[in-house]
Amino acid sequence: MNVRMRVLKGGLIAALMFFAMPVAVTVTSAMLTSPASAQTAASIVVEGNRRVEVETIRSYFKPGPGGRLDQARIDDGLKALIETGLFQDVKINQAGGRLVVTVIENPVIGRVAFEGNKKVKDDQLSAEIQSKPRGTLSRPMVQSDTLRIAEIYRRSGRYDVQVTPEVIEQPNNRVDLIFTVTEGAKTGVKSIEFIGNNAYSSYRLKDIIRTHESNLLSFLASGDLYDPDRVEADRDLIRRFYLKHGYADVQVVAALTEYDPERKGFLVTFKIEEGQQYRVGSVEFQSSIPTMDGNSMSSFSRVSVGSLYNAEALEKSVEEMTVEASRRGYAFATVRPRGDRNYDAHTVSIVFAMEEGARTYIERINIRGNTRTRDYVIRREFDISEGDAYNRALVDRAERRLKNLDFFKSVKIVTEPGSSSDRIILIVDLEEKSTGDFSVSGGYSTSDGPLAEVSISERNLLGRGLFAKASVQYGQYARGYSLSVVEPYLLDYRVALGLDLYQREQLANSYVSYTTKTLGFSPRLGFGLREDLALQVRYSIYRQQISLSSVLDNCNNNLGSSTYFPTPAFINAGNPNNTGYGLLGCYGDGEASLPVRVGLAGGTVWTSSIGYTLTYNTLDNTKNPTDGILVDFRQDFAGLGGDVKFIKSAFDAKYYTPLVADVVGLIHLQGGNLSGYGSNELRMLDHFQMGPNLVRGFAPNGIGPRDIGIYALNGYGGDSLGGTNYWGASAELQMPFWFLPKEVGIKGAVYADAGSLFGYKGPTSWSVTNEVNAPGCVPATKTTVGTCSGLQYDNSSLIRSSVGVGLIWASPFGPLRFDYSIPITKGQYDRVQQFKFGGGTSF
Repeated sequence: MNVRMRVLKGGLIAALMFFAMPVAVTVTSAMLTSPASAQTAASIVVEGNRRVEVETIRSYFKPGPGGRLDQARIDDGLKALIETGLFQDVKINQAGGRLVVTVIENPVIGRVAFEGNKKVKDDQLSAEIQSKPRGTLSRPMVQSDTLRIAEIYRRSGRYDVQVTPEVIEQPNNRVDLIFTVTEGAKTGVKSIEFIGNNAYSSYRLKDIIRTHESNLLSFLASGDLYDPDRVEADRDLIRRFYLKHGYADVQVVAALTEYDPERKGFLVTFKIEEGQQYRVGSVEFQSSIPTMDGNSMSSFSRVSVGSLYNAEALEKSVEEMTVEASRRGYAFATVRPRGDRNYDAHTVSIVFAMEEGARTYIERINIRGNTRTRDYVIRREFDISEGDAYNRALVDRAERRLKNLDFFKSVKIVTEPGSSSDRIILIVDLEEKSTGDFSVSGGYSTSDGPLAEVSISERNLLGRGLFAKASVQYGQYARGYSLSVVEPYLLDYRVALGLDLYQREQLANSYVSYTTKTLGFSPRLGFGLREDLALQVRYSIYRQQISLSSVLDNCNNNLGSSTYFPTPAFINAGNPNNTGYGLLGCYGDGEASLPVRVGLAGGTVWTSSIGYTLTYNTLDNTKNPTDGILVDFRQDFAGLGGDVKFIKSAFDAKYYTPLVADVVGLIHLQGGNLSGYGSNELRMLDHFQMGPNLVRGFAPNGIGPRDIGIYALNGYGGDSLGGTNYWGASAELQMPFWFLPKEVGIKGAVYADAGSLFGYKGPTSWSVTNEVNAPGCVPATKTTVGTCSGLQYDNSSLIRSSVGVGLIWASPFGPLRFDYSIPITKGQYDRVQQFKFGGGTSF
């Protein structure tokens, strides 16, 4: 309350007093007048009205029995006229046996203007206030508008705002209404403290809430601006966090805020009473419905004996059991969880009690506040409709789904009595927000170099709930564009249809000698099997082309010999007039690897495939996870038309767990297999290419089979050939820098990686292939041709490993990561890159 009173200081208080005084005087003067009683409505004489009809004014005086107006009814009519806001003054007198009502009408607003507002546009302010041009000037309404303007600024963190309304008289009873705004500086949160938190550090709890402390980079974000509603929401976030981790008795007693004039900001303090941590002692299922077996619902419980008490899992269990009961025909069944605490053993005995609920039906679902979003987009999030049995669990699920759409600032579903005792009306109150995004992104990585992206997206296209995005990327080595559209409810089923069109160009660089261009189209279907389990089915068709610099494709190795590497006679024959090449001949300036040249000779290649991805996700936070599992398994089957045939499978699993003192552990496992079938051989481009994405400390495409021919050793080739099998394992510890403010968003990491890529099965159409360890094969060097015929490559399945340290920064410019790694074991021909950096931003 003290904070609110400070806001309404200076010009704002003076303005409110100015506008309040005339109304008070008018009411007083009118009430002191003593009009004659026992008049009739027809005897009322109206004077002073210009726009308001006489009969309209008379209609506010309601006669009693016999059509007479006594003193009480005249007083009621007087109050009703004043409350209309149409009049500056109303007086009632008696003259000649008649009741005379003298009014002074409020002037008409000719213009509403704003002065001094730089941070909030006129259009936004005009949309929020009630006083409008060509409307009647109402002093109470002006007071309300003044408060509303101040509230808008308060929401953006400007608590020193002053708003002064001014009325400028114009001819013909018209006025101009001017709001003069002194915006003041932003008011930030200077400190956030927690009292009573023993189980979790203040550093950890600051990750949970949305309010942040001000820092040097606060101008790039808004989370540090004081917002009382956000602070109140943070109380609930803290409480739910504790309830999820076993603290069944937790209470966030208060969120105290105090303005510090010296620091010119707010001090926020959360007072917490944690209580004891509980585990689940037992789980029982009871049913008072004669034909329902309570134990038949056990498979829908997410609560298990011995696990930490988790209120969120309890809520989801109740929801799923309620839905299942409805499917079985028990439309009015309710599931009520009960927890009996054992304070000595610190356990909770949970009982799910299923019983017949009240037979109440939904009469109507009224939706309010959706000015842009179509009604059907909102109604399809409900598993119930008009005429169905009322079920609170299903209503709560619909409310959660609507919030997750991210179309609305606020969502609230309440009930009102219906036309009879067994009918209710659901009221869905919404406040919409902007759902479009335009971003210009920039980034840099050691593999792709600098990269920029311009994108525009809309989450609620045309108010129909469609997602659409178009983006263009342009970088030093990577370029392209993409178009995506998603219909989340295909044919009114909870199945998402996505359409993707993309074009990518990867230019030659220090890691690959060739340029690839890919143009593709992919429709996909997404199914939510469970809240933590999703399935995606897709079809992909794409066209790939390879291009090479002429200097890497200028040797002719088909002069009557199937031997890919040149003999001295071949070199001399190919270059009779150029002895500068010496022993290497035309290979002296480098040459691309055989598989690359095979791909170049093959021209454009089409790949047509079907595939699926199964995803299991229990992460507590998708951006900054500290607990949970994320598993992806995907398979693609190429050969549904097109030029290539293969089966590609990949597995990726991450497990996060909190350890001690805000330290998070991460275990990362991955693996893949590529198999060809039919008469077509595998292309090099279809092989897995690995580097720091498998074992940090190695360059992109730096691991696995590699061309080591004579031209490759001369500084231009050495292309990575890829492999058909890979595996990787990584262990990482992430920890904050406790000496830095939490809001800086920097934490460190230490890690160890291991993995391998092997099993090249590429082209052999121009020659035989030879691994370097083939019997009797002497590899070529920079000074000798060697005795190996065909492609020479390293296909060792040696385990590569490394250790390193990293710096992770959740910066206002976007997520950034720096890694420095030291390889422990590596192949003879692997390429090392100890430092790696990547990141980007949207602005």
